[in-house]
Amino acid sequence: MTVALVTGADGFIGSHLTETLLNSGYSVRAFCQYNSIGSWGWLDSLPDSTKEDIDVVLGDIRDPICVREAMRGCDQVFHLAALIAIPYSYVAPSSYVDTNIHGTLNVVQAARDLGVQRVVHTSTSETYGTAQFVPITEDHPLVGQSPYAATKIGADQIALSYWRSFETPITVLRPFNTYGPRQSARAIIPTVITQIASGRSAISLGALTPTRDFNFVLDTAAAFLSVSQCDSALGQVVNAASNFEISIGSTVQLIAEVMGREVEIMTDQDRLRPTKSEVNRLYGDNTRLKQLTDWQPRYAGIEGFRRGLKETVDWFLDPHNLAMYRPGIYSV
Repeated sequence: MTVALVTGADGFIGSHLTETLLNSGYSVRAFCQYNSIGSWGWLDSLPDSTKEDIDVVLGDIRDPICVREAMRGCDQVFHLAALIAIPYSYVAPSSYVDTNIHGTLNVVQAARDLGVQRVVHTSTSETYGTAQFVPITEDHPLVGQSPYAATKIGADQIALSYWRSFETPITVLRPFNTYGPRQSARAIIPTVITQIASGRSAISLGALTPTRDFNFVLDTAAAFLSVSQCDSALGQVVNAASNFEISIGSTVQLIAEVMGREVEIMTDQDRLRPTKSEVNRLYGDNTRLKQLTDWQPRYAGIEGFRRGLKETVDWFLDPHNLAMYRPGIYSV
C-alpha cells in the first residue's frame, strides 16, 4: 500500500485530497498545523470511520525537523501547506516567505535525503498574474502581483530546482481557482453564499469585473492523484484548469440564481486589491494535464459550474456548517 503524506491536510483542498487518497486505497499521513487544542482543521469534520484511517501528525512546515520526521517512511508527498490569503500577504509578507518558500525547501530537501518516490508541489494560477494571452498555458510568464504570488513563484522554483539539480522526483501542479465545501470565506464563492444564506439581500464585495477559471474541489483533488501516478509529469509544471472563464459579477448572479434569491451588490473598499495587484483575468489551458493523464474535469463549462455551485450551496446551507462562518465580516 502506498503511504502518502499530505501537508496542509487540515485545509480546504488538503482535506478533500486526503479523502480522495483514502478512497483510492492509499495509506494517508496528514501533516496539520500544530495548535494548542489539538485541532485537525477540516479533518475534524470528516466521519469518525474516515478519521480512524488517517495518521495525523501535528507540526509546522517551517520546521525542517518536523517535516523530515513526518515524511519518514512515506512513498509520496503532496505538499499543500501554505499561507494563501492574498490580503493578509499585504500585512504579513515575511510570514509568507517563511511558510511558502522555506516550507517548500524543507519538503524537497527531506524528499531528497529520504529518497521519497514522488513529490507533488502545489502552485497557484496567481503566479501568472493577469493573463497576457489566453488560455494560459504553462509557458505563460510568471508575474508576482502580490506578495503571496511572489512567494509561490519562489516556492515553485525551489521545487523545480531540486528536480534539475538532484533529480528529486517532483511535479508542480498549478490549480486555478478551486471552490467547494469547506472553503474559507476569504474566497469569493463562500463570501457570497454565506452572506445570502444569512439573510442579506445587499452583499458586500470587491471588484466584479475580473474573470476566473473556477475548478470544483473534487476535480482539483483528482488532478493531484493523476499527476502523482504519471512519470511523464516529473519535472513539469501542470495546470489544473477547467478551460472555462467567468467574471466575478456573473458568478455572483449565478450563485443567487442557484439559491433562488435576488441580491444587490455593494462595493466594499476594504475588499478591493491595490490596482496593480489585482489579477484581472485568469483563464487556464488544461491540455498538458489531459495529454499526460486520463484526467477530465467532471464539473466543466457553465453547467458543470452550476452543478458544483449547487453542491457547494447545499453544504453551506447545513446550519452546522454555516455556523462556522461569520457572514458579512471581512477578515484578511
